[in-house]
Amino acid sequence: MAKTSAVQRNLKRIRLNKRYAKKRIELKKIIKNRKIPLAERFNAQLKLNKLPKNSSRIRIRNRCEITGRPHGVYRKLKISRIALRQMASSGKIPGMTKSSW
Repeated sequence: MAKTSAVQRNLKRIRLNKRYAKKRIELKKIIKNRKIPLAERFNAQLKLNKLPKNSSRIRIRNRCEITGRPHGVYRKLKISRIALRQMASSGKIPGMTKSSW
């Protein structure tokens, strides 16, 4: 099990990202547009820097939904490899069995 503080911190980052996503996209469009005057683009850059760092999408960590483990997480399932194996062994995933030879 991962530390609950790390899991909660990641959940906070997800909430912040949802809140500021549209604003970040709009500011980035202004910054990248070369037709807009330099002063206006610079002001957009300053506004972007004032937003919380944790609202950036890049700071979100893929974690297992069951255990909170940060490594070895399958993106589609949102489950770590260890939790997936335990669930398969206990028969909770239909059609999946632990291989042995």
